[in-house]
Amino acid sequence: MTTTFERLCAILVKDHKLPLERLSLYAPLDSLGIDSLGTVELLWTVEDVFHLKLPSTPVELATLGDVVRYIDELVAGQGAALTPTLPAAPSLRTT
Repeated sequence: MTTTFERLCAILVKDHKLPLERLSLYAPLDSLGIDSLGTVELLWTVEDVFHLKLPSTPVELATLGDVVRYIDELVAGQGAALTPTLPAAPSLRTT
């Protein structure tokens, strides 16, 4: 199974032409040449690749680890929203 970090690295290598050896969870985005506009573009790609709907609320993402945690939280939240809730089982009461 591919991790969120591995999928994010694949995006950065392909779209931003970054060498894989520079990518770590602790790497600041700005040290990778990803400014605020680059972050927005990255998030658009993330939205497509991960099949997510990103909220319009701005979020502070300083490192690749921050981006990974953000994606994982969105996936978990949107996955929970898509999980159907089952009705409660009827109670068995005897009178």
